Amino acid sequence: MLLAIMRTGWLPEPVERLLETALVGELTVVRSDGRPITHPLIPLYDGERILMHSSTLFSRKLEHIKRNPRVSVSLTDPIALKGMYGRATIQGTARVIEDDPHAQWERLILDLWRQKEPVIDAFLKMRVALPLFFERAVIEINPERCLLWADGDTGHPPEVTVAPREKVA
Repeated sequence: MLLAIMRTGWLPEPVERLLETALVGELTVVRSDGRPITHPLIPLYDGERILMHSSTLFSRKLEHIKRNPRVSVSLTDPIALKGMYGRATIQGTARVIEDDPHAQWERLILDLWRQKEPVIDAFLKMRVALPLFFERAVIEINPERCLLWADGDTGHPPEVTVAPREKVA
């Protein structure tokens, strides 16, 4: 079943299409020493926020976000974008949602994850065999600034869009 994304956000439509298509996005967080570090994760888009998820077991990225919520998500991999030409980087503020790592992520992202990657259902059937995989935190990213290279050519300056003032955290 495909979910209809209700677009209530301000991101340009080509960026929303990239988010809805991308199987991998590059989440960049700031380490405790101030250096950036990038992690490949599945970007899920609910029409307003970017949602990602991570195992809670030994996840430094979650600790980095809690300490410094400034993040960016880049959509650059042509294979993960299924041949789409655009490239984008979305900068924003993140928060980690982990009140109930056993079930909360299911309520927040399972339908979006299933739509993008239906194989998750096979893993859900093996939940007892992979219990630590399913202790997950959700990373909620509120976009604040977006850089778009609509033709995918990053050799020229991007189109920059900034969130309306009321959308900035």
